[in-house]
Amino acid sequence: MKVAICSSEIYPFAKTGGLADVAGALPKALAGLGVETCAVMPLYKVVNREKWGLKKTGKTVSAKMDGRDVEAVLWEAALPGAMGGAGQPAARAFFVEVPEYYDRDVLYGTPKGDLPDNAERFIYFSKIIPEVLKAMDFQPDVVHANDWQTGLVALYLKSLYADDPFFSETGTIFTVHNLGYQGKFWALDWHLVGLGPEYFNPEGLEFYGDINCLKGGLVYSDIINTVSRTYSKEIQTPEFGYGLEGVLKKRASDLYGIVNGIDYEEWNPETDRNLYKNYGLGDLRGKQANKKALKEELRLAAGNKPLFGIISRLADQKGLDLIAGAIDEMMGLNLQVVVLGTGEEKYHKLLTDVAVKHPKSISVNLAFDAKLAARIYAASDIFMMPSRYEPCGLGQLISLRYGTVPLARKTGGLADTVKNYSPKTGKGNGFVFADYSPKAFLKAAKAALSAYEDKAGWKDLVLAAMKEDNSWDKSAREYVKLYGKAVEAAKVRQEKAA
Repeated sequence: MKVAICSSEIYPFAKTGGLADVAGALPKALAGLGVETCAVMPLYKVVNREKWGLKKTGKTVSAKMDGRDVEAVLWEAALPGAMGGAGQPAARAFFVEVPEYYDRDVLYGTPKGDLPDNAERFIYFSKIIPEVLKAMDFQPDVVHANDWQTGLVALYLKSLYADDPFFSETGTIFTVHNLGYQGKFWALDWHLVGLGPEYFNPEGLEFYGDINCLKGGLVYSDIINTVSRTYSKEIQTPEFGYGLEGVLKKRASDLYGIVNGIDYEEWNPETDRNLYKNYGLGDLRGKQANKKALKEELRLAAGNKPLFGIISRLADQKGLDLIAGAIDEMMGLNLQVVVLGTGEEKYHKLLTDVAVKHPKSISVNLAFDAKLAARIYAASDIFMMPSRYEPCGLGQLISLRYGTVPLARKTGGLADTVKNYSPKTGKGNGFVFADYSPKAFLKAAKAALSAYEDKAGWKDLVLAAMKEDNSWDKSAREYVKLYGKAVEAAKVRQEKAA
């Protein structure tokens, strides 16, 4: 099977969030299962061409934008870590170089807002992908698009390329990583799409008078999936559907949920160079050493009080309003807190003020620091993810890998991966609450503190967490099944057209 994964960002080349992690890790896992894979992304200014071995292919492609031909130069590199038989790369990355669109200091926007030409930049990207695959002679069984930036790929394959034999047997799958980001643009940008008005209606791309790129992926792809089973159900409700719940209900029979994995080579407490001391299932003393060293580094009081960690965007969506409502009472409990992240100014101020009052009990680090993040995962006893909504979440998967017990709200991927721990039965891998309130959050935190007092039970909980399999290999096998469904859908479509 041959699969083309299309994404606006791919780790390690360029990353702003979890989309890049998925688009970088999934091809590696698919390669291990014998699936021939390529990945396609824009060639941004931030991509280090020398470091990652990018080379010009000598090929150019073009697509019409508003009546003019916009040319792209194609580059290629091996996707790091995705190796096939006899040490040969099993996954290639193709890069679309268009300086007028992608030679920017940022991928999508600044704190002041999105780049004003994002509609043109990413409609073009969706439009050029079939040309890239043809030029590179990569005839896919499945084209796998991700999020709104590639939301129009399936539409173009079913319209502009409907009679192209190169794609006659190609199925399409569209993954929603976060339904809140839809790529909505005013109707006056329709000329950029380059299709007739029959596609701008409530059954197509029209959404309350606007163009909605993500809706394009939902309507025209053969198969739709999200990054957790629970989230695939949540987005069919008004609370989480962002106005698209009706579209998703209509496609419910083609809608699936697959929880993301994490890269077990990258996230490994036995080999992670960022840690003060490595550790594993055979010897947990290194975890305590990390806790002691982190407290010293961050000037928290010494001792064995349970350490609660949070690594997050400091925003309402991530449940920071719950933490804000509970933090004063938390500071009176037998615990310490370490915070890493940036976000809304109100939370910067609130947490900084708390740290001034309780300097030995809470450390607030308003930054993005990969090294410190790894140390927090390793040193913490409990990892907080009280999200309002969370399509998948990677923090809880990483924390489990490092033997740090999640404290999470029952939503999205958190509901699929974190099960409430029972001291009586020993079952469960974390502490879960459902009501979105500081009271419910505090109750779960106190349950974690109580469980921590039982040292033997806590050690068993930590070991069980570290034994769980949240690797990409498990998730990739589920994707292979979905690819099979997409191929079957393409065959049915061809039979109907014949």
